[in-house]
Amino acid sequence: MSTEDRPPAPRSLAEALRARGDASLGALLRSRPDLITPVPTDLTQLATRAGTRASVVRALERLDRFALQTAEALAVAADPAAYGELLGLMAGDDADPAVVAALPHALDLLREQALVWGDDDRLRLVRTARELLAPSPQHPSPTGLGPTVQEATAGMSPGRIQEIVTAAGLASTHDSVSAVTALAGLFTDRVRMAALLAEAPADSLDVLERLVWGPPYGQVTADPAPRLRWLLDRGLLLPTAPGTVVLPREVALHLRRGLAHRTPEPVPPAVETAAVHRPQVVDSAAAGQAYTALATVEELLKDWDEGGPAVLRAGGLSVRDLKRTAVALDVPEPVAAFWVELAYAAGLIASDGEADERYAATPAYDEWLELPAAERWSRLVTAWLAATRTAGLVGGRDAKDRTLSALGPGLDRSAAPEVRHRVLALLAGLPEGAAPAAGSVLARLRWERPLRGDRREDDLRGRLAEWALSEAEHLGATGRGALSAQGRALLGAPAAPAPGPEAEPSGPGDKLPVHHHHRPAPLTALSPAEQAVASAAAARLLAPLLPEPLDHVLLQADLTAVAPGPLQRPLADMLGVLADVESKGGATVYRFTPGSVRRALDAGRAASDLHAFLAAHSRTPVPQPLAYLIDDVARRHGHLRVGAASAYVRCDDDAVLSEILADKRGAGLGLRRLAPTVLAAQADPAGLLEGLRAMGFAPAAESAEGDVLITRALAHRTPPRTAPEPVPDGPPVPDDTLLAAALRAIRAGDLASTTPRKPGAAPAANGELPRTGAAETLATMQAAVLTGEALWIGYVNAEGAASQRVIAPIRVEGGFVTAYDHTADEVRTYPLHRITGVAELADDAD
Repeated sequence: MSTEDRPPAPRSLAEALRARGDASLGALLRSRPDLITPVPTDLTQLATRAGTRASVVRALERLDRFALQTAEALAVAADPAAYGELLGLMAGDDADPAVVAALPHALDLLREQALVWGDDDRLRLVRTARELLAPSPQHPSPTGLGPTVQEATAGMSPGRIQEIVTAAGLASTHDSVSAVTALAGLFTDRVRMAALLAEAPADSLDVLERLVWGPPYGQVTADPAPRLRWLLDRGLLLPTAPGTVVLPREVALHLRRGLAHRTPEPVPPAVETAAVHRPQVVDSAAAGQAYTALATVEELLKDWDEGGPAVLRAGGLSVRDLKRTAVALDVPEPVAAFWVELAYAAGLIASDGEADERYAATPAYDEWLELPAAERWSRLVTAWLAATRTAGLVGGRDAKDRTLSALGPGLDRSAAPEVRHRVLALLAGLPEGAAPAAGSVLARLRWERPLRGDRREDDLRGRLAEWALSEAEHLGATGRGALSAQGRALLGAPAAPAPGPEAEPSGPGDKLPVHHHHRPAPLTALSPAEQAVASAAAARLLAPLLPEPLDHVLLQADLTAVAPGPLQRPLADMLGVLADVESKGGATVYRFTPGSVRRALDAGRAASDLHAFLAAHSRTPVPQPLAYLIDDVARRHGHLRVGAASAYVRCDDDAVLSEILADKRGAGLGLRRLAPTVLAAQADPAGLLEGLRAMGFAPAAESAEGDVLITRALAHRTPPRTAPEPVPDGPPVPDDTLLAAALRAIRAGDLASTTPRKPGAAPAANGELPRTGAAETLATMQAAVLTGEALWIGYVNAEGAASQRVIAPIRVEGGFVTAYDHTADEVRTYPLHRITGVAELADDAD
């Protein structure tokens, strides 16, 4: 293309955006959704919003390391900079081929993000980004470079500048500007600069070597040492404040061989393989973990069925209750916090909202229990993927130095879902059965988001990634560190690449130091509908790997029952009431005790029911000791009756009541005899029941009518609750419909604001809306109908919002004008009394 045919270079970011097509603008709005919240009126407003500090900071945070390095290099380059200068800063004098190949893509990314605009010969970093990334004494540049010679000598006396120029071997000049230019020219001339440094003492070069990669500032005394004096005399170090000197940018770049960064990183670090397993081994191990996850959540909720721990005044679980839960689940406290938070995120537990507020299972828990095991797992893992609540923070401190508690406030981190998804996506890029080295995963994530990873909240992104790897293993999305087939399906990921010959293990679980340098295509987050389909697919893959529930147990003579696998729901529920879990693992051992049998009797079961239940579900005969235990507890059950007076004990055998009164363990109950068969107590009925049971009796609660009260299992549920909503990480990405509407509105508004008007048209104050009288407005409209010309109007809608539009009037009648509205791209009718004014467009307007 000839120079005459080349379109004029944009003079502003708004002009650069105006020259973009809809696809390019759409890509910008997708990557920076804050720019259309709300939709800007035109491209000038869009450009202004794209240059605000908050929006620019957010855009910089989402750059990968090389794109960010490119922006940092532009911040220390001339403004504007040619592509050749930027390439020199990034690739250095040796022109690193990897940097040369990657730089165009990084520059295109910065342009797409509206952080850079202009042609290759006039590249401009948006002003706010330059202010954030350029070197200053208050905010050192990530490049480690200092100010230019011109900036460092801004406050220096003309005489001192001339002395430096002369000492550097340059001719003196008549003014400081030309002297500074000559000195900068010397420092940027590779040949002359090499000759100057060849004369430097060795210890002076050592000083430069210590400052060259930053920080560029150093301290000097009032009487500098000879090695420093030599550098100061020639301007290789320049004073910035009393006792402080700086290495000029041009000098540092010469010493660095032109590089703005010590280590440019054009290629993302590879995710390394730490171990390789057979895919079947991985899937089986993950399925085992998935089964354990289901059992753990069920055990947690069963423990809270009749009302769980109290809610702290500030919200959340107390440290004591978390420890108690960890002991009950037989896991460390951080793992217990994870299970509690997972059940909360899945909507299975919540606060009951009572005056004495406690945590309990929700009605959704009962629905969840009725689902097949694989679907229950997919519900849990899908909730985990989307949750912003971060269990790993439990036990830490918030900004006000308050302890963060499980289920309490302050645990939401909006980056958590994106990090979890990205970690699993990186695992999906490895061959099947390959487990990554955790350090390489963290290194990759830090490359992809360096600002967020390196400078915010003590590497929050790295900690989120570590927690994601651990939690995925707990849930069974991974097995032995490798992504399982069901985990891959959960992401909607394609089949994994086949391992190369070097990755083949010699046996199950062999560990090989294999490195995979391919870069898998990134997996994007799924929409809710897509995630539902992916979760269903993951459940289908997991279902055949889970053990089938059993309908029997093995009763032992030592009052135990062994469940050799998972039990069917009715059997598990009843056995959980009739016996206590003694040990868990591949087989669960239940122990029958007087207390557990009494618990079943309290739930309304008769002794005959318990005998029939055990006989029907045991593969071994019911042992005689167990039958005797049931009969003995049943014989004594209900012999004592406890009701509400404050509380009373009733028994037909006055000798038993006399025994209770004589027992010192009952002193705290405040018992006294009211009648031969009745004792009154100062304790409430619940406390009296517990006290008598602790003394070895088997009392039963009774109603005011004298009937035995049956204690039902699963009695306490919260009112219907919804799962906590994730905290969004900024505005949502617009869908195609919203994006198309926003682009149409911005284009139309830009047309209205940039269309030329005829000279003599009377604009309003500040040039916002035209102002004309009613008669002139009507006459202009009628004339435009006859000529077919377009007009520029000011319009105020029924809500009082003012706007400017370009319309082509079709007819005017009854106080309304019907016109094709270029702004809305449709035919509309406007009341004439709401039109503030009208102006004709210039004849050469498109």
